[in-house]
Amino acid sequence: MLKKEKFSLKDELFNPKKVEMIVCEIKEVYPAFKASQFTKDTLEKFPTLELKERIYHIRDMLHKYLPSDYQEAVNILLQALPSELAPSKSDDDFGDFIYAPYSEYVTAYGCSEEHLNFSLQALREITKRFSVEFAIRDFINNYPTQTLAMLEECAKSENYHERRLASEGLRIKLPWAKGLTTDYRLAFKHLELLYSDKTRYVTRSVANHLNDIAKIDAPLVLETLKRWQKSKKQESKEMDFIISHALRTLVKQGNEEALAMLGYVQNPPIEVKEVTLKSASVQVGEALEFEVEVVALDDTMLMVDYIVHFQTKAGKLSPKVHKLKKIALKEGESAVLKKKHPFRANMTTRTLYAGEHVLEVQINGSIVCHEKFELKE
Repeated sequence: MLKKEKFSLKDELFNPKKVEMIVCEIKEVYPAFKASQFTKDTLEKFPTLELKERIYHIRDMLHKYLPSDYQEAVNILLQALPSELAPSKSDDDFGDFIYAPYSEYVTAYGCSEEHLNFSLQALREITKRFSVEFAIRDFINNYPTQTLAMLEECAKSENYHERRLASEGLRIKLPWAKGLTTDYRLAFKHLELLYSDKTRYVTRSVANHLNDIAKIDAPLVLETLKRWQKSKKQESKEMDFIISHALRTLVKQGNEEALAMLGYVQNPPIEVKEVTLKSASVQVGEALEFEVEVVALDDTMLMVDYIVHFQTKAGKLSPKVHKLKKIALKEGESAVLKKKHPFRANMTTRTLYAGEHVLEVQINGSIVCHEKFELKE
């Protein structure tokens, strides 16, 4: 039997075919482009480079083979861009990663007072083909007034990729992105323009943005969501999505006000049986199997989470909340909730340490039962 090849995201996004595509696009608008040399220099280092390193490498190769004049070089890249992403779509339209080096080029060589206006407009064009949420952050940090003004224009744009950028680029905890030095509250001027958007791609960013802020300023997020809900500017179904998505961290933390906004009351009328483990010990590479029975004493809505307290290298316990189920029960109705939680070896997000662990079940923000178990190597 042939062994299935391991999927490689970096090879899926950055490969010879993708490089050849942009080479052809650039050559068409810039005939003097040394296509074969660029391709050779670019591809020969790919095997040793990770995903983000490939982005920076392509950026540097563009700098080597395009004209030395910054604005002339960027104009070539802009002319070589494909058509804007389809305006008929409303979600999951991030664009092609092969254009990420273009915005990184703008950031690396054009984040200066001399080129500021030109660079910001260039990013607006590029984001219609591939999101520039990472590249814009140097401009926000170094030229906040001008960049925030440009992002306000984006928030009012007819193009939903520009509108999304006005939120996504300003997220204070954007994954894998450079940190921002600006006050997170400045973004609300843009979010106020975007929460009523009709495009899910935009409203998801707004909700993610609020979820970021909730980690440091929960009262501001809760007050904002209540005000937006009351305004009726957004359709109720979409507003429900924004609220649910924006409050997910606060819900995991058991925030009473956040749970109440979603219709979950603290101390719901239920009876909870003790959580039952299939085994009191689990081997690394296997799964912890457990179940818990809940009986409703009155009609109620339940948000059930479970918390695994992992052993750390220092011998302390570190909790991690996981979603289990949302459920509505009628009076007298019961539900048995079951789960298999895998303890995979060689996890990329956590190192597993053998020893005593703790499982807790949380319902509507409150711990209702717990059980200890042993993780073995």
